[in-house]
Parts: sequence; C-alpha cells; structure tokens
Amino acid sequence: MEKITPSDPRYAYLAGKRFNKRYTGRPDVICLPSSTSEVVTAVQDAVDRQLRVVARSGGHCLEGFVADPEVKVVVDLSIMKQVYHDPGRNAIAVEAGVTVGEMYRQLYLNWGVVVPAGEHPDIGMGGHVVGGAFGFLCREYGLAADYLEAVELVHVNASGKALSVIASKDKDDPHHELWWAHTGGGGGNFGIVTRYWFRSYGVNSSDPSKLLPKAPALVSTFRVSWSWEEISEITFNRLATNFGEWCSNNSASGSPANRLFSLLFLNHRNLQKIEVKGLVTGAGAKELIDEHLQALVRDTRLKADPQLDESEWLSFALNPFPELFQPGVESGKSKVKDALLRKAFKEAQLASAWRSLTSNDQVGGGLGMATYGGKVNVVESTVTASAQRNCIMDIACNTGWADTAGEKVSLAWVRNFYRDLFADTGGVPVPDLSNGGCMINHPDTDLADPEWNRSGVEWSQLYYQDNYPRLQQVKLNYDPLNIFHHPLSIKLPG
Repeated sequence: MEKITPSDPRYAYLAGKRFNKRYTGRPDVICLPSSTSEVVTAVQDAVDRQLRVVARSGGHCLEGFVADPEVKVVVDLSIMKQVYHDPGRNAIAVEAGVTVGEMYRQLYLNWGVVVPAGEHPDIGMGGHVVGGAFGFLCREYGLAADYLEAVELVHVNASGKALSVIASKDKDDPHHELWWAHTGGGGGNFGIVTRYWFRSYGVNSSDPSKLLPKAPALVSTFRVSWSWEEISEITFNRLATNFGEWCSNNSASGSPANRLFSLLFLNHRNLQKIEVKGLVTGAGAKELIDEHLQALVRDTRLKADPQLDESEWLSFALNPFPELFQPGVESGKSKVKDALLRKAFKEAQLASAWRSLTSNDQVGGGLGMATYGGKVNVVESTVTASAQRNCIMDIACNTGWADTAGEKVSLAWVRNFYRDLFADTGGVPVPDLSNGGCMINHPDTDLADPEWNRSGVEWSQLYYQDNYPRLQQVKLNYDPLNIFHHPLSIKLPG
C-alpha cells in the first residue's frame, strides 16, 4: 500500500482532490490501498496512533468532512476500481473507488445494464450509494441504494480492532442492519465501504445481463433558456408554479412521464437567463418533451423552442450536459442548501425567491428545481434508510465564488435565501405535508446551527426522520468508539 506524505510529489494532487475548494485539509498521510485488507491495515494504524481517519472515493463531499484540518489520515480508495460479476452472490460487485462514470461504462459494455446513480460521472461510488444516490434515471428506476444486495465495510470494534465485514440484504444475515444503514444512512458514519454488490429486487439469475435493469437504448436531451428581460414577477411565479404542478401531477410510480427528468435553473438575475434542461429515455421522446415544456410555459408569454439532441446511453452518461460540468467548475468554492418537497411552492415562497433572485447582491447562483418521485416513491420509508419516499421535487439554493472577496456576500445571500424560503418552518424544510426534509448526500452543516435552524427540529430529523434511532443503534454496534465522525455524523445513542 502506498502511503503518500507531504514530501512526496504526488501529495499536492491527492491533497487537492476535492470538488468544493472552499475547504482545505493537510493530512499527515494519504493511504492508497488496493484491497480491503490494506484498508484494514490503514485504519488499524490510524487507530493505534490515535489519528483522525476518513475515507475518500471521488472527493465530491459538499462540506468539509474530508478536507478538514483535524483529519490526519485520508484513506483514498481511488485505486480500488474493479467491477465484476460475482457468481457466488449472484450480483454485480463494484469497488468503492469506482466513479459513477466508470461504473456506467463497465456495466454497459460488459452486460448492457445500469444502476441508477448520480449526474456527475466523476462522483465516487464509495460515498454516493450509502447516502441513497439519485440522478437522471431515478424517476424511472429508483435510487442506486434500492439495488444494493450487499456491502463490505471496514469498521472498528469496541476493543479498537479494525475488522472487515460483509452485510447483506438477507434478513437472516446477522449483519442485515448494517446493510440497511448503507441504503441511505450517509457516508463517514460506520466505517469505510470497500465494495458494493448490486442486483434487482426479486431477480435470481446466473446470467449477469439479467441482474440489473437494461440501460436505455436512447437518450434525448432538451434545453430551453429565457432572458431575464422576458421575466416579470408574474411570469416568474407562473413558471415556477407550473414546474411544481407538473411534478405533482407526474410523480406517481406508474406515470408514463417517469422517463423524463428535468431541471429548472432559476438563476440570479446577474446570470442573465433562466434555463430548463432535461432528458427522456427511449423512443417517442419528442412528444413527452413538448408536453412537458408546454406545461411549464402555460399562461405565460414565454416560448418553448427547445434545442434537441439524441445519443446512445453511454455517450450521454459519460458527458451529460457538458456545460454543467465544464472545466473550471471544480476550481470554485460553493455552498449548496438542499431540500425535498412534497408539494409545489406556496405564494409566499415564490415571493421570497423573487426577492432573492432579483436582489442587488453581486453573487452567482440561484434556485435549482429537479423532478423527483416516480420509482423512488414505490419503496416504503423504512425499507431502506432513505426516508424521503413521498416527494415530488428536489430543490437547492446554491452559490459559488472564486476568491475570498466573494465569500462573505455569497454565503450571506444563500443562507438568507434558504431561511426565508422556509420561514414558516423555522428556516428549514421540516418534514410535513409540504416538505420532505433533506438528503444526506447534499449535506449542509447550517442545519445543525441554531442561527439558521430555528425550527426546534434536530438536523437528524430533517435527514433521517423516523429512521434515525435505528441508525444510531447500527452506529453503536459497528462504531462504538465513534472513530468515524464529522459535523453531521450519526450520534451514538444515549
């Protein structure tokens, strides 16, 4: 196992491997294991030396849970990249260092199948799946965690000994609860994931091409943009309302529109335009796209003449909407504040959004609204640790800046925006008839700060709802010394 220290020329690259450059860490050592046994060795050494240890797969954590000055040992899993059929488990194994794009490529070229995962192809599977994992295909196929058959984890017991364990979906498995925790419990809570196994529910075949859903044969994308000069407050309200109503009307598990995934970017007026982008899988896409766009511009004077493109699945999956993930995006600093909704925004929320997005603040950012639901909502909230199973939309207030000069105004703007958006529930989306809480894969430490969360509801309830006590018990059983922790990690019970 390679151990990279600050004197090694590789250190600068590895230490800087993080999506959000807002955070900076300088660990004493970065371990590059190539096997589960080497992860055990790395963790044991850190525990014996009483050094704070964390795992990193793709480096896309939105908060500073890995790039933390207090972290002394980073276990970087990026060398562990095997994707293979495991006949013993009748499942497809994916090691934790594999990125979403690499997984898509291997699954498609080897067997023509797919696991519905994230949007950015560089996201690491290690931390992605354990948080639930949603993306472009979630409405049609569900969450990646819904296909989790088993997980391999390196954890530390009450005696301080690092051990590896495999936990499966089998209810007779003594580690079944650990498997359950990895279907939405969030990364950095129980140990270090080294490998996942995936299989569709109810499938039992020796043919690997039948173990997971077939990948789409075709992906049709659409883009429409409108100048802010065309947008009055009435038009803005109608566009956002129409999007929410479409989500409400088309998010049932059997909806024929579940092949469509759409993103509405209500950008700050500084960015000069409002955009919608999306995709439809399979044949007959144009009719579905036209119906969707006409629903969005209903009762407005906006035109919906989309730019349409068509490609086969893998080409799209490895380079989806290039303008979203263009070079330079990963050199910026950002703050993202996520929420899941059960109903469209109310009139007061739209008024609040209008004020924030037309303010005189010199910021870049906006309000993103993404379609949700569909197959995600088929699963009961307690079957997996992903509790948000009755939502229609995922939204995010976000901002980015390039240098420290823009940080103060950007953070103040996005925090006030989010707080005002959920003013009726203490500044956060407390789960109720309208709100579904938040997703742990989009962590936001403000939710644990009473300055920004005045709801009286703990951050853990926003992310995990009634599943939290069960997750705490798993934490007690597999990480009783709290070796793996961060500002939003699951707390030991008691």
